Amino acid sequence: MGMVETKRLSASVPTADLAGTRLSGVRVRARPRWGPGALEYSVTMVLSRGWSLFLIGVGVWTWAIWPRFGLAIWNDARAWAGGTVGGGAPTGFFWIHLLLIAAALVIGTTVGVLGIRGWRAARRASRR
Repeated sequence: MGMVETKRLSASVPTADLAGTRLSGVRVRARPRWGPGALEYSVTMVLSRGWSLFLIGVGVWTWAIWPRFGLAIWNDARAWAGGTVGGGAPTGFFWIHLLLIAAALVIGTTVGVLGIRGWRAARRASRR
């Protein structure tokens, strides 16, 4: 493993001088990511294994907690117009909690996937 040049990111360092350097765990790439007019250089980051594991845990915790909360909302009499479980049409109480649960699962899944991707990237970085 060779020495890696590091530079402090500030307004005084031209972007062209950052290509191929490492900034506190952030790697600067010297190739455009998008079409014309995009930023000339993009910055990518590799999470540590500890933070990656934390994000994976948050994703798992989300899937352990929120479906159980959904079951509790389903069994709540306030969720139904008839006042009994499954009796009548769903109320606003039901729909707002359903939206909350769906959003939490999407966010939790995204965080978990980011954790998995970070874990894999950290593993690849440690092999070099």
